[in-house]
Amino acid sequence: MTHPLSRLLVLSLMLLAGQALAVEPVLVLHGGAGVEKAGLTPQDQAAARAAMESALRAGHAVLARGGSAVEAVAATITVLEDSPQFNAGKGAVFTHDGKNELDAAIMDGSTGNAGTVAGVHRIKNPIQLARTVMDRSKHVMLVGEGAERFAQEQGVSLVDPAYFRTDKRWKQLQKALKEEASGQAHADLETAKHFGTVGALALDTQGRLAAGTSTGGMTNKRYGRVGDSPIIGAGTYANSQCAVSGTGWGEYYIRAVAAYDICARMKYAGQSLDQAAEAVIDEQIPKAGGNGGAIALDAKGNVAFPFNTEGMYRGRIGGDGVPHVAIFKDETL
Repeated sequence: MTHPLSRLLVLSLMLLAGQALAVEPVLVLHGGAGVEKAGLTPQDQAAARAAMESALRAGHAVLARGGSAVEAVAATITVLEDSPQFNAGKGAVFTHDGKNELDAAIMDGSTGNAGTVAGVHRIKNPIQLARTVMDRSKHVMLVGEGAERFAQEQGVSLVDPAYFRTDKRWKQLQKALKEEASGQAHADLETAKHFGTVGALALDTQGRLAAGTSTGGMTNKRYGRVGDSPIIGAGTYANSQCAVSGTGWGEYYIRAVAAYDICARMKYAGQSLDQAAEAVIDEQIPKAGGNGGAIALDAKGNVAFPFNTEGMYRGRIGGDGVPHVAIFKDETL
């Protein structure tokens, strides 16, 4: 018969071992590349930094209580979607027809499960619907009216499309339409630099990775165009070793299968996170004619923030719960 003190000692040792094996949680985010100093007032910068810090704290709160990486990613992106400073959710840009079309994706690196939505008009937080697709459907991607019918069936609240209208985004569309009408530039090329996306990656205390991305697409886009954000492997990807969320000229990220390629380079070529991320974002995509950035996180807690534009909204938070954010290239995290 085991003595009660012996059982207590064993339990104590097991608890200590579990604590020793616990992974230091890490959360990183981006609010879009393509940021230009000339287009940002001090007030704009301050608002964006405050929103990123709030999003990091929301995600960290999930991780601090032992929540999953998927839950933390969804919580972080929800805050960014509710912030009009970014091209996602409330701050989404307008299409050529004066509408807001929203896309989002989330992926659980520990299981390989994923959910995405594209071309929705009435979903306040597309990242939450993407997670619902992952958790409660047999599918990976739902689009347009079908995605919104599914949302209603699942009890996801819808909003009036007017919720997404902001003066800033409307003025951007009017400028793009005038340029198009005057023949100053091919509209798609001229407005491509106005891309924007939000994304988050998390490593939880159990060592699980997750990735998520949400976007309002491209100003003045037509024909129901869908970019890389909701396409698994292009703008969003996670496995047990690596997680990536991209932000840039979506067509090039789709062609490069950019998010997956970063993780594949680590898995099959033995490259480090930094090497893989820089090879894809700073070499391969620019060589093809695109631009943008990404955030990447590995299972050891290493992070990478490659981008080849003047700025990229980005941030990170670790186990200490202190958020760190940056916008321009001369800022380090």
